[in-house]
Amino acid sequence: MVRRVVTGVSPSGKPVIISDGEPPRTRQFTHTPGFARSLVWNTAAPAVPSADPTASLKSFVPAPGETVALTVTFPPASVYADPSWDPAAAAAEQLEASPGLAELFEPDNPGMHTTPTVDYGVVLSGEIVLDLDGGESAVLKPGDLIVQNATRHAWRNLGEEPATVFFVLMGAGGTS
Repeated sequence: MVRRVVTGVSPSGKPVIISDGEPPRTRQFTHTPGFARSLVWNTAAPAVPSADPTASLKSFVPAPGETVALTVTFPPASVYADPSWDPAAAAAEQLEASPGLAELFEPDNPGMHTTPTVDYGVVLSGEIVLDLDGGESAVLKPGDLIVQNATRHAWRNLGEEPATVFFVLMGAGGTS
C-alpha cells in the first residue's frame, strides 16, 4: 500500500491534515500480477523546457504554473543542538543556496515556513516528521508520500540518521 498524507486549510484558516492513507484511485492490476498504480494528485502541466533550466533558477519558490524538483536531506535534530552549530552562518548559507525559499523561514520559529505552492514529497530514506502550525503532525517513513497544500509547516528529523525527501514544488495561485 502507498501512504499519502495531504495537508489543507480548515474553514477557520488553520493548517490541517485532511487525508492520511491510501490514495482513493489506487489499483492492483489483476491481469499483470504485481503491477499497481496510485494517482497521488494532479494539477495542470507546465511547459516542457528545451534546455536544463537549473543553472538560471532565481527562486526556489516557483511562480504559478512553474515547478521546482529537488531532494532535501534533513540531518538529525542533534546537529542543531551541537554547540558548534552556528545558526547565523547556517541561515546565511541557506539564503545563498536557496534563494526565494530561505527567506520564507521564520526566524522566531525555526523550521516553520509557508510557501505559495502545492508540493509533492516522497520520503526516500530515514524518518521525518511533518509539523503543522495547527498542532497536527505526521511521521513519514521511506515510501510515504506527502501532498503539501500551501500550509504553514516544518520538517523535523527526530531520528539519529539523515532523512532524505524528494519534493516537487508547483507554484500555485488561489484556492480551487
